[in-house]
Amino acid sequence: MRATVVATPYPLPFTIGSRRLLAVEREVAPIAFTLEDILSGRLPGVPAIGHGEGYRVLSAPAHAEKRLREAMPGFLIGAREDYERSFIAMSGSYEDYLARFSGKTRSTLRRKRRKVEQAGGGDLDMRTYLTPAEMDQFLQLAIPLSRRTYQARLLDAGLPDDKDARAEMRELAADDRVRAYILFLDQQPIAYLYLPVAGHTLVYAHLGYDPDYAELSPGTVLQMAALERLFAEDRFQFFDFTEGDGAHKKLFRTGSVPCASFLMLRPSWANRALLNAHGLFEAGVAGAKQLAERSGFAATLRKRLR
Repeated sequence: MRATVVATPYPLPFTIGSRRLLAVEREVAPIAFTLEDILSGRLPGVPAIGHGEGYRVLSAPAHAEKRLREAMPGFLIGAREDYERSFIAMSGSYEDYLARFSGKTRSTLRRKRRKVEQAGGGDLDMRTYLTPAEMDQFLQLAIPLSRRTYQARLLDAGLPDDKDARAEMRELAADDRVRAYILFLDQQPIAYLYLPVAGHTLVYAHLGYDPDYAELSPGTVLQMAALERLFAEDRFQFFDFTEGDGAHKKLFRTGSVPCASFLMLRPSWANRALLNAHGLFEAGVAGAKQLAERSGFAATLRKRLR
C-alpha cells in the first residue's frame, strides 16, 4: 500500500524574467529526486495524495519520467522545465578540482578573491557555522542580508525565517548535517551560503549577497572559498546544485544529468485550462525574449525587471 501524504499548496508562477506577475495555487504532493537517486537509477516512492490535485515532480531523469507516466495514466503534465542537473564530483583534492578550469578562468577566480581581500585590507574573512548555537548566529546575520538580495525580493527564494525552518536548521546542525558560511568585509556580512547535507551530498540550498557589493563578485568568491574547506574535509562525494540552469552552476560543475521538473495533475477541466494557459504564457514570453534579443532590447528589459 502506498503511503498517503498531505498535499500542500503550490503557487504555479507566471513570470517574466525574475518578476512574478501572478501565481495560481494547486494542492500537490512533492516527488523529489535526490542527486544520488538520479545517479543510481532509484525511483522514489509515489505517495497517495488523498484529496490533492496531483504531484509536483522535481528533477526527474528521463527513465523516471517514463515510469511516473506509466504509474499515473491520464494525469495531465505541464509547467515543464527541462535543464541540466549540475553537480561537483568531490573525489580528489581542491587542487585537482581547480585543475579542471582553464588557465584564464583560474586567473579570473584568483583575481576576484584578491580584490575582496584588498578591499578588506587583509585575508579573506569567511566564517563557518556548524553547531546549533552557531546556526543561531548564522541566521541572525544572514537573514537581514537575505532580505536585501534579489532572490528574496523578486523570487521569494531567500533564507526561510519561520519557526519551523529555524528548528529544522538547528536539528541539522545538531546531527552534523549542514554547512553554512558567511563572507565578511570590514566586519559586515556581504554574502552567505547554506548547504544541508543529504547522505554523502552537499545540497546547494541558498546563496545570496549584498547587491551593494556586486562588483566584488562576493557569491563567486564565497563559493570557491567554501569549496576549498569542503574538499579539505574529505567527507563528501558530491556537491549538488539541484534544479535549474544558470551560469554560476555551469561554471563550477564537473558533471550534469538531463532532468525535468513538472506538474502532474488530475484530468479535470480546471487543471487542463490552467496548464494550457501557463503553456501559452510561457511560449509568449519565450517569443518576446527572442524578439528582444534580436532587437538589442534584452539588456534594457532585464535591467527594468530587476
